[in-house]
Amino acid sequence: MASRGNGSMKPAVSPYEEAMEALSSLITKRSRADKSNKGDRFDLLFDYLKMLDLDEQISKMKVIHVAGTKGKGSTCTFAESILRNCGFHTGLFTSPHLIDVRERFRLDGEDICEEKFLAYFWWCYDRLKEKTSENIPMPTYFRFLALLAFKIFAAEQVDVVILEVGLGGRFDATNVVERPVVCGIASLGYDHMEILGNTLEQIAGEKAGIFKREIPAFTVPQPDEAMRVLEEKASQLDVPLQVAPPLDANLLKGLNLGLVGEHQYVNAGLAVALCCTWLQRTGHHDVCMQQMNSLPEQFINGLATAKLQGRAQIVPDLSFGPENTGSLVFYMDGAHSPESMEVCARWFSLAILLFNCMSVRDPQVLLPSLMKTCASHGIHFKKALFVPNISVYYKVGTNSLPPSDPQVDLSWQIALQRVWENLIQGEKGGDAKNAVAVCDETKDDMQLCVNNCEHSAVFASLPLAIKWLRDTVQHNTSLRFQVLVTGSLHLVGDVLRLVKK
Repeated sequence: MASRGNGSMKPAVSPYEEAMEALSSLITKRSRADKSNKGDRFDLLFDYLKMLDLDEQISKMKVIHVAGTKGKGSTCTFAESILRNCGFHTGLFTSPHLIDVRERFRLDGEDICEEKFLAYFWWCYDRLKEKTSENIPMPTYFRFLALLAFKIFAAEQVDVVILEVGLGGRFDATNVVERPVVCGIASLGYDHMEILGNTLEQIAGEKAGIFKREIPAFTVPQPDEAMRVLEEKASQLDVPLQVAPPLDANLLKGLNLGLVGEHQYVNAGLAVALCCTWLQRTGHHDVCMQQMNSLPEQFINGLATAKLQGRAQIVPDLSFGPENTGSLVFYMDGAHSPESMEVCARWFSLAILLFNCMSVRDPQVLLPSLMKTCASHGIHFKKALFVPNISVYYKVGTNSLPPSDPQVDLSWQIALQRVWENLIQGEKGGDAKNAVAVCDETKDDMQLCVNNCEHSAVFASLPLAIKWLRDTVQHNTSLRFQVLVTGSLHLVGDVLRLVKK
C-alpha cells in the first residue's frame, strides 16, 4: 500500500508508522489509570457507529462478550480456538497488545495482516475525521480500536465475534453490543480500583454492566460478596446466570491445555460453557456437547491448541546460538494483581526477577505476594532487577526500540527496590540467606546499573538489564539464568520485542 503523502517535506515514514502516529494522536490521557477514564459520554459511541454505518451491522453480529478481572483474555482465547476448530470463521478482539497493535484483531486465530489493517484503519479514521465536530469529537484511543474491530469483523463477515472487555464493563467501548448471544464474567478481584471502585461489590457491579435483558450469562466461582452482586444484577434483567465449573482435566483425553497453569482450567470451563450456549442459541445443535462426561473432539483440539502471548510464556534467549538456548531463559507472565501474582509464582521455578508495575499498583501487596508464594515452593530469587518500561501508554508503534533516555525518572523503580530489600531483610531464618547465596557470582560488571544493592539492582533501561544478564551468562559459563518477567504486560511485551529480535 502506498504512503498517504500530503506533499510536505517530512522525513519518509512507512504507511504503517503513519497509521501509528495517527492512532497515538487519539490517546488523550498520559496514563490509562487517569481518574477521568470512567466512560464519560458513553452515548457518543452510538454516534460513531452511525458515522461508520456500523449500527445495523453490529446488531447482526453473533457475539460472545466477556468481562472480568483475571482470565478474561484467556477465556476469549479458548473460546475463539474452540469455535474455529468447530469450523467457524472467527473474529477475536482482545487487549492489550504486547508488541504490535494488530495483535488485538485476530481473524481465524491469526493477527490481521498489515495490508488489511491499514485499509480498515484509514477507512474508519478518515470518515470519523470528516464527520466529527466540536460537539462530537474524535473517539479516544480504545474507543477507536473497538470501532475498528467492529468494522473489521463486519467487512470480513465473520461467523462469531469474541469481545474481551477492555476495562470494567458498563462503560467499556465493547458494551455498545446490545444483543450478544451470551455473556461471561471471568474471575473477579481488586484491580483498577481508581476507576471501578474500592470494593469487590463495586467492581462486580461494573463488570455486570455487560449483562443484557434475558441474555444468558456464565461466571466462574467467585468470592461471596462479588457473587451476590452478579446474582442481583442478573435478577434485575431476567438474566439466566449460571456458574461454570472448572474444566475436568480428564475430559481432554490425555492432552494438555494450550495455556499453562492450574487457573486455566477455570477459564477453560467458562469458555466451554460460553461456546456450548453460543452453538445452541445460533442453531448449531449438532456440535454441542451431548453429555457432561465428554467433550466433542473440536472442543478438545481447540483447548489444546489455544495460544496467548505473555501468559506463562517461556522464551529462550537465542543470542547465544542454537546450541546454548538454555543459558538464559525468560519466563513471562503479565500478572499485575495480588491473586494473579500468586498464580504466576506457583508456575515459575527459579530464580532472577525482572519487574516493573504501574504506579497505581501497590508494590507492598504485589511483591510480598510473589515472594511468599515462591518461598512456599522453595524458590528464592538470586537477584531482582527493576527497570522502566520501554513502551509508554501514550504512544503506539514503533517496531524499533527507542534510545535510552539518560534523564529517565527512576524514582518509582528505586521505590520498588526499597520494598524488595525491606522484604528480604524482614525474612527470618534460611530464606534470606538462600536468596543471596548465588549473588557473589553476579557482582561483577554491575556498572551498567544505576543502583545496586545486595539483593537487587535498578537499571536505567530494559536493554541495559538484558545486556547485563547476557554479559553475566557469557562471562560465567557455569551459570544458568531463568528470568521471571512479571508485574506488567507492557514490560512483557518489551522483553518479547528485545529477545525475539
